Amino acid sequence: MSDNTTKPEEKGFFEKVKETIENLWDGTKDTAEEVKDNAADTFESVKESVGAKKATVSRKATAKKTVAIKASAATTKAKAVAADLKAKADTKAKEITAKAKTEVAAAKKEAADVKAKAATKAKAVTAKAKTEAAPAKKAVASAKKSVAARTTTAKKKAIAAK
Repeated sequence: MSDNTTKPEEKGFFEKVKETIENLWDGTKDTAEEVKDNAADTFESVKESVGAKKATVSRKATAKKTVAIKASAATTKAKAVAADLKAKADTKAKEITAKAKTEVAAAKKEAADVKAKAATKAKAVTAKAKTEAAPAKKAVASAKKSVAARTTTAKKKAIAAK
């Protein structure tokens, strides 16, 4: 027969807290990266559409000035949209990171509180045990003294009787 059990090992409180914190942090980092990637993709697609519009405008327009004005207006508009999207993505990523840090700090504080409570409880139990053990030690000591006194008296009587 095997001594191994099929049940998984049970994890302690601090291991569970640690795993929860790690999962929160990993999820937050993933979300921030996704937001940043989406912003970059949107920026690229806006650039591409502006480039396509520029090319179309230059073919169809007859006057060079009209083409240049439209192209610069489209480029300016695309840059403004891209800058706005990038700013929004950065802000969102910062908010998510700040929230994760707050949650991690709260979890760490809770774990520290539980640890402190456990230490206080252990100290209280130790102090109680010491106070309860003192009278018992005194009783044992007095019993030893009385037994020693009786033994000494008995030895003296035995010696005197010889």
